[in-house]
Amino acid sequence: MAQDLFAELNPQQIEAVSYINGPSIILAGAGSGKTRVLVYKVFNLIQNHKVSPLEIVMITFTNKAANEMKERMGLKRLGYVGTFHSFCCQILRRDGYHIGIDPEFTIYDDDDQLSLMKKIVKKIESKRFTPSFFLNRISAAKNQYITPERYLELFSDYSGPLVAEVYIEYEKELRKNNALDFDDLIMEAVKLFLKHDDVLDKYQNRYRYLLVDEFQDTNYIQYLLTKLLAQKYKNITGVGDFSQSIYSWRGADMRNLEKFNEDFPKAKIFHLEQNYRSTQTILDFAYNIISKNQTHPVLNLYTKNGEGDDVEYYEAENEEEEAVYIANKIKELNDRLPLPSFAVLYRTNAQSRVIEEAFLHYSLPYVLVGGTRFYERKEIKDVLSYFRMIANPHDEISQDRIKKLGKKRFEQFLNFVKKNKSLKDIATSELMEKIFKETRYLEFYNPDDEEDFARLENIKELKSVAVRFSKLSEFLEQVALVESEYFEGEKRSKAKEGIRLMTLHQAKGLEFPVVFIAGVEEGILPHSRSIDDLFSLEEERRLFYVGITRARQRLYITYTNRRFIFGRANYSMKSRFLEENEKMIY
Repeated sequence: MAQDLFAELNPQQIEAVSYINGPSIILAGAGSGKTRVLVYKVFNLIQNHKVSPLEIVMITFTNKAANEMKERMGLKRLGYVGTFHSFCCQILRRDGYHIGIDPEFTIYDDDDQLSLMKKIVKKIESKRFTPSFFLNRISAAKNQYITPERYLELFSDYSGPLVAEVYIEYEKELRKNNALDFDDLIMEAVKLFLKHDDVLDKYQNRYRYLLVDEFQDTNYIQYLLTKLLAQKYKNITGVGDFSQSIYSWRGADMRNLEKFNEDFPKAKIFHLEQNYRSTQTILDFAYNIISKNQTHPVLNLYTKNGEGDDVEYYEAENEEEEAVYIANKIKELNDRLPLPSFAVLYRTNAQSRVIEEAFLHYSLPYVLVGGTRFYERKEIKDVLSYFRMIANPHDEISQDRIKKLGKKRFEQFLNFVKKNKSLKDIATSELMEKIFKETRYLEFYNPDDEEDFARLENIKELKSVAVRFSKLSEFLEQVALVESEYFEGEKRSKAKEGIRLMTLHQAKGLEFPVVFIAGVEEGILPHSRSIDDLFSLEEERRLFYVGITRARQRLYITYTNRRFIFGRANYSMKSRFLEENEKMIY
């Protein structure tokens, strides 16, 4: 059985998969088969070592990654496969009552949090800082497991006292509304484990094997959660590539690798360096870039794919000429490759405008990845507010949103809810139709108007989700934890037909036959805010590395002599990342 299982793995992968008892870190380079190793490690545990599937937990950062793992495992049902947030959500639904959390709590998304914070800021009459400022500070605190009571002890800067006051009020309002925000899901689960040893012991015994994907992206609270779960049996595997750690602004902490080695001193480290994606020329270029970083492990990737074409560079006079070059090059290659084979990556969203205009001029279909996401659209938020009020009558944010749709409509809805006490038990799609009938919400939109027709189509799409999740609580949880991750382009079939335009951050986890990285200039890549700080500069270099390693066959690097950006015309300088690379080919 073991021989058959390992037949499709290379020697490095076999070594990582075979290690089952004790802590380990798998440093998996870009395109090195990281997901395959995770899945085959599960297979090995179950088939060759008789571990119960229900004892295994696989934690990822996105539902897309979790679904890919589920598909690869086929019918193998584990104790859990999914994101940190949904994992903790399940724990709190079951055992949160130990720390006073109602199992029917609502999950507040970004818009809900902002609405709540606006009310608080208005109440305290603070004009110095915006609601977003307070939310960012509170989120950072929660990710460091800093409670409102401890905030002022640790942050004594000029804004500290006011943030502490707002933080306390914000938590009171959340609890009053029987709500948790996304950061609470993990923070409260950790609090539960720290305060109740018996609950922690239960989950440690239930989940004896823990596999954590994208380990380089974990923040402090996520690391603490995994450490607590694994500290009894120590069967924890962290998988990741620290050369692709690009989310420090979200709280990702590369020092978690050092903490892991301190907390699990007997941990084994495995290296996956055989790349199955790119040509050797692209990998060599990537290594020449990333090897200048000094604060994290760097893998030297190799491949059997052959040398491939040289990396091509183009120095444009300005951003218009740069965009025209990209458009013409794609048209030239389009007779051999379909348009979805091409991706244009850039550091800032502002760079996309000129590229879009060039593509429109040359009639090149494109998909702008990262527009307004489905569950952030107004009509969707409106309909979800009705559902949320039915699920949780204490949800003031949803109440306020519905009131803005009209006082009479709000009163009709309240009467409808009062007369029907068992609405939670109705199938979600049927409940949606009842809501529309009682509130006449669809009358807001004229189907003869193109924009209104598009909104009605969005509502129809929401109903298709309701059909799949007939239980109201499951539907709302799915909305909160999954659908908000999807880009608008992934929702429509036409999105499959065009060139992909996206930021370097959004490109992580994707791959394309041909990749263009535009605007590789000082002040853009690296960004001007990062130039004077070593750690920020190294993260910019990692971001460039991520973009490079998205390319399978061909890579194009472009930069300009002059660029009009953020409302100003400036002379440009080629990025230091290119200057540092001694093997550049012009």
